[in-house]
Parts: sequence; structure tokens; C-alpha cells
Amino acid sequence: MAKANALLERIEAFPFEGGGVVRKMARGYSLFSARNGAPIARLRPTGEADMVPVLWWSGERWGASGALGIATMPLGNALDYIAAEPAFWIHT
Repeated sequence: MAKANALLERIEAFPFEGGGVVRKMARGYSLFSARNGAPIARLRPTGEADMVPVLWWSGERWGASGALGIATMPLGNALDYIAAEPAFWIHT
């Protein structure tokens, strides 16, 4: 459980422009807009180091964030990816 809490703390500490609220939900973490509560991204630890698949909210459901499917990367890279990719923020 300590590992999961460390991931949550890292996500909460990331300085998303405009703010983000993280909720632990069903074996993963969902990021929501601090402005309007809209879903932004979903991260679910793989159990392999700090690797997480990154899903984005399509307006109806969580889906693949990459052009070739679900992008999976280390948590630090995932947070940078979410912050820099405008597609994650279209509903905020």
C-alpha cells in the first residue's frame, strides 16, 4: 500500500496548469479539472516499477491516449505528457 500512496502523492504534487484533482478509484487514479470537475486522464499502475497506462476522457468514456493505442510509460513521463498534450484538456 505504501507504493500506491507514493504514486498518489507524486500525482497530487504535479503542478498542472489550471489545477488538477486526483481521486483513487478502482485500482487506479483519475485526474479531474480543478475548474469544472471534468475528467482529464486516468492512470492505472501496471505493477511494473512506476509504469502506468495513460487514458484520456473522450467525452463519453476512458480511451486510448496514443495514436497507436494506450500509451504506457513511467509516471513522471505520463504526468509531463498529460500536462503538455492539449487533447487531455479540451473538456476543462
